[in-house]
Amino acid sequence: MNQKWVSNITYIYIIKDGWCYLASIMDLYTRKIIGFSFDKSMTTDLTIRALENAYINSKPKDTVILHSDRGTQYTSNAYMKKANELNLVQSFSAKGNPYDNASIESFHS
Repeated sequence: MNQKWVSNITYIYIIKDGWCYLASIMDLYTRKIIGFSFDKSMTTDLTIRALENAYINSKPKDTVILHSDRGTQYTSNAYMKKANELNLVQSFSAKGNPYDNASIESFHS
């Protein structure tokens, strides 16, 4: 627990609001969603809120590997700074290789 986390964003259609976005973070050991955020916009702030929620809910004592795809929300300076502040080591999917993130992709499907 609290060794490897995976993250991703999916979209959900809401009749009242149209397309909205859900950013989720899963602990790979427990396969539980430990942090999420929901918004009308797919922004870096959406992913940072999910990250902060995961950290508050899990309270990791040691360094955690945080895996994601190479989306701009995850590679932004603000997200990388927040991950570093929380003692998280970022890991990214290889270009053209979505299988690294399969567990969170499967959850969102």
